[in-house]
Amino acid sequence: MTSDNPRRVMTSRTIWEGRFNAPLRAFLRTETGGARVVVVAAVAALVWANLHSSSYESVWGTSLSVRLGDWPLSHDLRTWINSGLMTFFFLVAGLELRREFDIGELRERRRLALPMLAGIGGMLLPIGIYLAFNAGRTTAAGWGAVMATDTALALGALAVFGPRFSERLRGFLLTVAVVDDLVAIAVLAVAYPHHPSLTALLVAAGIFGVVLLVRAWGVRFGPIYALLGVAAWVAVSESGVDPVVVGLVMGLLTYAYAPGRDELQRASDQFRLFREQPTPQLARMAQAGLTSALSPNERLQTLYHPWASYVIVPLFALANVGIVIDGDLLARAVTSPVTVGVVVAYVVGKPVGIVVTAWLVARLSGNRFRPPVGWLAVAGVGTVSGIGFTVALLIATHALDGPALDEAKFGIIVATLGASLVTWLVFRSVGRLSPARRARALLGVTESIVDLMLPVDPNRDHMRGPVDAPVTVVEYGDFECPYCGQAEPVVRELLADFANIRYVWRHLPLTDVHPHAQLAAEAAEAAGEQGAFWEMHDLLLTHQDALSPTDMLGYAEQLGLNLDMFREHVAKRMGVDRIAEDVDSADLSGVTGTPTFFINDRRHHGAYDITALSAAVKAAFASAKLRPEYHPRDAGPGREGGPGS
Repeated sequence: MTSDNPRRVMTSRTIWEGRFNAPLRAFLRTETGGARVVVVAAVAALVWANLHSSSYESVWGTSLSVRLGDWPLSHDLRTWINSGLMTFFFLVAGLELRREFDIGELRERRRLALPMLAGIGGMLLPIGIYLAFNAGRTTAAGWGAVMATDTALALGALAVFGPRFSERLRGFLLTVAVVDDLVAIAVLAVAYPHHPSLTALLVAAGIFGVVLLVRAWGVRFGPIYALLGVAAWVAVSESGVDPVVVGLVMGLLTYAYAPGRDELQRASDQFRLFREQPTPQLARMAQAGLTSALSPNERLQTLYHPWASYVIVPLFALANVGIVIDGDLLARAVTSPVTVGVVVAYVVGKPVGIVVTAWLVARLSGNRFRPPVGWLAVAGVGTVSGIGFTVALLIATHALDGPALDEAKFGIIVATLGASLVTWLVFRSVGRLSPARRARALLGVTESIVDLMLPVDPNRDHMRGPVDAPVTVVEYGDFECPYCGQAEPVVRELLADFANIRYVWRHLPLTDVHPHAQLAAEAAEAAGEQGAFWEMHDLLLTHQDALSPTDMLGYAEQLGLNLDMFREHVAKRMGVDRIAEDVDSADLSGVTGTPTFFINDRRHHGAYDITALSAAVKAAFASAKLRPEYHPRDAGPGREGGPGS
């Protein structure tokens, strides 16, 4: 793969990761960064409301109308934010859940059962607690405000308080949180409608039917879906149901898939045509080809996720968090069934509901359904799920009003702080455990999804390191790819830092962009026939700008190989079948770019600098220790899985 600035790409993520796969790591980075902005906006709202409450309410109560002929649509500014802009927030949530279904952890459907049921348990118990405090009161209508988790703030808190190697932990939290949001929005639509209109709902259902029909026809023209989405939003808005549900539904209807080799080849060909003849028409074709290689899900996430995290949710917090915190509110809150019910429901009910439900599911299924993390990590997910902020405020504004709404908002703020504190205590206690017990507490014993479809075979694969090492790093590479050249010293440093890992190189020559890659791979195979594969491998990656046939012969001579045997092997293309096997295995594993790394059969997403790869290897060592066949010697003398373990 090529770029005008390879160093910049190397320090952040590969071209594949940055443009074609939008990995979970990037999603989490946006969420945790946005969480800081949300906190700042919430504090600003509280300061504004307490310094000048009349101006705060005046601004957000400003009426804004849209009129089409004789048909008006009028709301105050706060409602346009809560029911309009927040639609995009739930669009992003729906897109991410659909991505997990199609190409993420949930593509194995059995993995959905436990987090889904745990999420439901984590909603039912808080609802029961809230209703117990508010039984027989009109404030019982606010039960929906204690259901959901604020994904952005919860992930932000996990990033601050959680362990360093916690990708599975974060993925588990994301699944539970999105299930929470999905059910909460359904409740918002069903339990809190205003003047429901069956006709408008039928119109909205008809529009969603058209969306399904257009998608079935294979239409990928974005403006059509945008127009249908706006029409559905208006219809649902007129029905009395909160129209944010439209965002969630549209997100769930948007496919996610990894780009195939054919699409990438087509995009490459179109770009080459533009490179040879840079005309506006060919520029449009090249741009369209690059865009079409990505799934609609990935494109929409890239477009809307930063806006949702850094603009929409902070605006929502600014418009809704502002309450006057005075002696009267504090005095009421101490005994208010609304405030106490919200705080206890989130700080106690959420973690207990999630942990107990997960334990029951695992126990009753005979451990057939187990959490993807350890039980203390499940407890940490439960406590951090008590941060209900965004969706809690959204539902509270629909369910309550007057003093009860202020008491609910105050309870939501207190619960957010309380859940964060309890989360810190949980992970603080985990950090005091011994390394082996800490690994089990965080990672559990559930096997990860296997992404590498062709297992490593010591009798076939080119391998460095001990054959029986507990951690295996597989790289699909291209000798002419500049990013593979940049990754090579990182791999060397990784092998030097860790006492006992094995490293496997598999060929993936990208011949459409690297004309010498195939020849270089065949030359490496020819050297391998004489026991010098790795020596040739190192030379080729060191001299990526010199990969002509003459250069290959020079390298063979430099290595002291039998030149006649080397020439014959290359001339007869005796390594072609071996290279083709690697390419086929890459296709099976969904690999289309280089370098792509797998660590213990699990694809490594994100940057491939030494920090990122070392963290992934440490996590793999920690998981390996939990296997019954693991012995401490597997981590190497005095290493326990490498430095910093």
